[in-house]
Amino acid sequence: MIKYSFLTAMIFFLFAGVSMGQEEGDKLIGVWEPSHGKARVKIDKIGNKYYGRIVWLKEPNDPETGKPKTDRNNPDESMRSTPLRGYRLLKDFTYEGNGVWANGTIYDPENGSTYKCEIKLKDDNTIDIRGYIGVKTLGRTDEWKRLKMKK
Repeated sequence: MIKYSFLTAMIFFLFAGVSMGQEEGDKLIGVWEPSHGKARVKIDKIGNKYYGRIVWLKEPNDPETGKPKTDRNNPDESMRSTPLRGYRLLKDFTYEGNGVWANGTIYDPENGSTYKCEIKLKDDNTIDIRGYIGVKTLGRTDEWKRLKMKK
């Protein structure tokens, strides 16, 4: 009887720990604004990974054509007509613990480059996004702020 109670308790704590880790990682979910203020990115969780897509642009239309802005700097010519609004620029992040999401990439539509990326939670409403090539020390960090949604 005692063995079963102990086993049941261990299973409970194992699953409780897993769910607490998921809740901690889900702090990233929301709408964020990069420091330049030109876009807003909604971060969601799909499966066990986190992704971010552009949901708002300060200047949504191309000034020359008047049509919605597209990914004109993409190195893949077939992607250059893809609208930027709705574009997934953060991909494949996993929660590593201690307010860090890693193993993902960030795409910069202004130059058409994709970088390795790490996200760190500074507080509940601020994240540091670090894009880099090769090693983290050779990169750039941008601070993003969470937007509070009206209820």
